Amino acid sequence: MSASAIGLTGIVALLILLMLRIPVAFAMFLVGFLGIWQLNGWNAAMSLLSSETFTLASNPELVVVPLFILMGNVASHTGMSRQLYDAAYAAIGQVRGGLASATVIGCGGFAALSGSSVASALTMGKVSLAQMDRFNYNPRLSTGCVAAGGTLGILIPPSTGFVIYAILTEQSIGRLFLAGVLPGILLLTAFVTTITLICWLRPEYGPGGPSTTFAEKTQAMVRALPILLTIMLTIGGIYAGFFSPVEASGVGAGIAILYGVVTRRLDLKTFWNACQDSIVTTATVMLILIAAHLVNPFLALSHIPSAVGDFLNAMDLGVTGTLLVILAIYLVLGCFLEGFAMLVLTLPIFFPVILDLGIDPIWFGVLAVLTLEMGLISPPVGINVFIVKSVAPNVDLGEIFRGVLPFWTAMVVTLILLVAFPQISLFLPDTMIN
Repeated sequence: MSASAIGLTGIVALLILLMLRIPVAFAMFLVGFLGIWQLNGWNAAMSLLSSETFTLASNPELVVVPLFILMGNVASHTGMSRQLYDAAYAAIGQVRGGLASATVIGCGGFAALSGSSVASALTMGKVSLAQMDRFNYNPRLSTGCVAAGGTLGILIPPSTGFVIYAILTEQSIGRLFLAGVLPGILLLTAFVTTITLICWLRPEYGPGGPSTTFAEKTQAMVRALPILLTIMLTIGGIYAGFFSPVEASGVGAGIAILYGVVTRRLDLKTFWNACQDSIVTTATVMLILIAAHLVNPFLALSHIPSAVGDFLNAMDLGVTGTLLVILAIYLVLGCFLEGFAMLVLTLPIFFPVILDLGIDPIWFGVLAVLTLEMGLISPPVGINVFIVKSVAPNVDLGEIFRGVLPFWTAMVVTLILLVAFPQISLFLPDTMIN
């Protein structure tokens, strides 16, 4: 059997394992190890397994993963995310669709702390769905905005998706974080606009909530200051060049812990639970990254990436056409694969093509992560939809999928804008980091 045939067999086997719900890391470990064994021998496979595990695990840049995750978990346990939602609700909750817009804004703020789409959807779902149900919001709108708003967690920095992309492609985590700021704000604006249009066409979908006084608005804003200051110090510190992303993760986690201690909302038991959650999530991410560093050399040995590059070049679609084909493939794969699995599976194949075409890898990273987000609310996998379903068991799964459709369309429009205007993604990293 030729190297290319072994490579294709490995890819098919990996897809089958993922469809059978085998954990992503274990599926990639198995395929990568066996593939290298077949192509380069047992000793090479064993050597690569030991060396890559140690090299990756000792990479100091990966410290951002557990610290940012810890920051998000502590913020969730101490109620910082609820305070941001309350502030947004006090400001715009009285208008049509205001509660849904406040939920999306709350998801955006929590995303900037946790970097996790699943955590954003789960946390904000618990906080907001009961409120929207109390004010007779249509379940299609309420569940749809939570599922879609949760996807902001992987685009608005600090983003675990950007960290994984940076490690796999050897790009700057700081540049990727900055590149995600304006697209994240653009997508957040698109979601709020979508809610406004829905409630303009169907006023009964999002009736206005009770009015709040100026004093109540002020009090809610004051209570939200801790989370806003944490976001400003971590992301703003990177933007201003005061510290690196690794240092920013330590600062953010420290501020969240200090806030919990000062307000007496973080006792030893709560802190221990936050640490346990952070360890589990970090271990999952690390296993995926280590497994990806086995799959990558396997695919390189099989010559699959170069074959795909030759095929795309032979199609003579040009730079934009080839980019659109790759993004279209991502959209299709997103309907079946978990987001991180899609990144680690496709980047070794597509990234060399991107470099050969002269496409900016930071810009492509934003496009890839946004397309990955779309998979989080696309049937049949749509993990965020299932997360919301777990929080709202009385809402039919089909209703939730229909509810996310307008937001999915908003994401397509945002993706088109980012493809047409690369400056949206590249302005901050090009002006702030040389």
